[in-house]
Amino acid sequence: MRFRRSMRLAVCAAALLAGIMPQIRAQSGASQTAQAPVAANSQSPSSTQQAYTLPPDKLEKAIQLSRIRNILSITGSVWGLVFLWLTLATRTWASMERWAERIPLRRWIQGAIFFAEYLIIATLAGLPLDWIGEHYERNYGISVQSWGGWIADEGKLLGLTLVVGVPLMLLFNWIVRRWPRRYWLGAWVVTLPILAFLTFIEPLVVPLFFKQEPLEKNHAALVEKLETVVARTGINIPPNRMYLLKAGAKFTGMNAFVAGMGPTKRYVMWDTTTDQLPSDEVLFIFGHESGHYVLHHIPKGFALSALGLFFVFWVCAGFAAWMVRRFGARWGTNELTSRTGFVVLLFAVSIASFLLEPVSNAVSRHFEHQADVYGQEAIHGIVPDPQKTAVAAFNALGRSWLDDPNPNAFIEFWLYDHPSTQHRANFALHYDPWANGGHGEFFRN
Repeated sequence: MRFRRSMRLAVCAAALLAGIMPQIRAQSGASQTAQAPVAANSQSPSSTQQAYTLPPDKLEKAIQLSRIRNILSITGSVWGLVFLWLTLATRTWASMERWAERIPLRRWIQGAIFFAEYLIIATLAGLPLDWIGEHYERNYGISVQSWGGWIADEGKLLGLTLVVGVPLMLLFNWIVRRWPRRYWLGAWVVTLPILAFLTFIEPLVVPLFFKQEPLEKNHAALVEKLETVVARTGINIPPNRMYLLKAGAKFTGMNAFVAGMGPTKRYVMWDTTTDQLPSDEVLFIFGHESGHYVLHHIPKGFALSALGLFFVFWVCAGFAAWMVRRFGARWGTNELTSRTGFVVLLFAVSIASFLLEPVSNAVSRHFEHQADVYGQEAIHGIVPDPQKTAVAAFNALGRSWLDDPNPNAFIEFWLYDHPSTQHRANFALHYDPWANGGHGEFFRN
């Protein structure tokens, strides 16, 4: 849910923990937001063209579920900010800080206890919204996981957050105390290798939540076909880096993703995708995911994050200092170097993360659109009709998650990190750069 994401963003100073969780879509993530600029060789889709359609019964469910998801997402974001403000205003953290300091242990152990309590309380505060979201996903047939399994995953997530979040918070709190005037610069410098490390280990976290196995174990023929796309793209994803994720035990929706860097780089296909889609459509999805690597979206995203975080940390340092001067007496702290003051800093980062969400989502939508174009071009000459294949794949993905065919434009702008399914399918339907002897944007033939 959005609340937990907001808390993790705050904990790790604008998205350090976001890379820990695998790219799991408990909601319809792959069908989100307005289309990025189309490729130069594409035609403009007709405004009335509906390439993504749903039967009447599913359409009604998709509209209802989309409304519920949007309400929960927005509510979670706002509640995350309100939670921090309320706990500061009631001096919750100041009281906890004084209690931790009375424990006859070393200062860093006192800090570890304080930050662990912070993470546990934040998780519990967001749990009701998480439960509501899971309830509706189950009612609409998206989630098929048992409640016992869901609770176990929540426990794993909390444990992972504590294992990683507590040391990181101790580190950043120490930086604030060590360099009280320029701590934001030190925090930014430390953040960069941490982000790279989290990207590196992300695939290693997936097995904590899903069973997985080599894709070629039960899909050797599919892997052989995927190798034809590998040969065309030149990407270094050998069969031993292709995995099948047993997601069907938890979700009915389809998905695939690439993750990791260097020796952990891999392609992961959900078993719901291999079980429900014909091989041609799987090839398109693989081409799309390969595009993320070929087009260097991971290092580009890293570079943009590094640049953005520099200014975010700088602005948040000044904003947090102002909040301490203005409200510190009421909140029980008079300096950012205290642990309560550090929570004020996290509050500032949470506000910035909320306001900048449309910016990060716009970048993500652009990358996803590029990957869509790349995927369609990658299967040209391999499948009989790339346009028809891509449209069929988007329809299947959208229907599996009950994506709204006509989402609200503002919701797309603010919340969607992928172009909407309708925009993606419409673009795919009209993208034919090979007509009249032309060529694609990324492939010359």
